[in-house]
Amino acid sequence: MCDLVIKEIETKSVLTKSNLPVADYSVNPYGGCAHACKYCYASFMKRFTGHEEEWGTFVDVKNWPDIKNPQKYAGKELFIGSVTDPYQPLEETYERTRTLLKQMQGSGCTISIATKSDLVVRDLDLIKTFPNARVSWSINTLDEDFKNDMDKGVSIDTDIKEIILRAKSQCNLVWLENLNLRGGYKSVIMDYIKEKYPNLLPLYEDIYTKKDRAYWSQLDEEMRAFTKEQGLIYVRDDDSIKRPFEEPPIIVNYFFHEELTPSAKKAAKKRT
Repeated sequence: MCDLVIKEIETKSVLTKSNLPVADYSVNPYGGCAHACKYCYASFMKRFTGHEEEWGTFVDVKNWPDIKNPQKYAGKELFIGSVTDPYQPLEETYERTRTLLKQMQGSGCTISIATKSDLVVRDLDLIKTFPNARVSWSINTLDEDFKNDMDKGVSIDTDIKEIILRAKSQCNLVWLENLNLRGGYKSVIMDYIKEKYPNLLPLYEDIYTKKDRAYWSQLDEEMRAFTKEQGLIYVRDDDSIKRPFEEPPIIVNYFFHEELTPSAKKAAKKRT
């Protein structure tokens, strides 16, 4: 295992205008990620940063000037962690995400945080001061041994239905999203499946080589039946994240990435 290469860098700003349907600005207090997820779509960022190290073996810690006039972001949605985990282990020492939250506190912006780490609990005091703040945890697999091969994130010991049953009283929204294989890591994952889980290789080839959506359609039907049985709301529209929080929580199917478009954000804004 290679040692983690840590470098502090100066940036002009940590907020970047976003074309994602979920936010107005992307915020990434770090470059790279020590969780080292082999399937991570964010590994494409290497080509913009000049890093030649293996993904997961380097982290750039960003330092930026104080955010002037944070009130200009009032009513805007900030997505914290679009291409890095803002609560990866280094955050415990460097506190770049906590610093950002302090700088934006009282600005009137809305925040969404994506992480694999329970370190986010440390900052609940700040997160709760933002209107309609959202925190999401990413769970990537149903198999603990598989998880340990794939990343260095926190432990997982449940399946998709158990996750929903255990989380439904503690969350407002559950996204069900398929593994989005693209770029150089597609071959890494496919080779891994071929070596470790050869019985699953035909299924993976159907999904990721032949673009067959039958598996996702079947899972969609299973989850639709399960959520109905549990009295939960199940939807497939890509602007559901803009809905008000509800009880019971909303379960969203994001199995079909190609149906999501940048125009979704504009459409969602018109309805809010």
